[in-house]
Amino acid sequence: MTTHYRKLLTHTGAALALSLLAPSVLAQTTEQRQAQGDAVVRKLNGGSPQQALEQLRAEFPFLAQATEAYALGEVWGRPELDDRTRQIAAVAVFAALGEPAFMKIHAGYALNVGVSEAELKEVVHLTTVTAGFPRAIAAARALSELFAERRTSPDDE
Repeated sequence: MTTHYRKLLTHTGAALALSLLAPSVLAQTTEQRQAQGDAVVRKLNGGSPQQALEQLRAEFPFLAQATEAYALGEVWGRPELDDRTRQIAAVAVFAALGEPAFMKIHAGYALNVGVSEAELKEVVHLTTVTAGFPRAIAAARALSELFAERRTSPDDE
């Protein structure tokens, strides 16, 4: 295959991939995707911004912008999954990856959208099979911290 045909196939593949994206995503500016990402976070977080994202923004603004625009605005904002399902999936993935800090954030969102503590505990129980006991134990500790924080938060008083 000549270089010319390889280039043509590469460009055709890229064009095809772009055409498969939703036209609304292609038409959005970075600022619009960031605004959509901010709206997603605030919806999940009871109207508040995500503290971890705001801390990231202070020292790594590009990473915060990319997270907000792409991960939250484009991916998290998709309508194919409801918030409850998306948060259960996120908790499971972060638990299996051994990322308790991220798991804790998404477990908080899950509680905010109606997932029960018992359901989150069951997700951690499943983690023993998919990722092993050490990751499940780390996830359980993070959940215990989250549950304790919520029971003693000023909002409860």
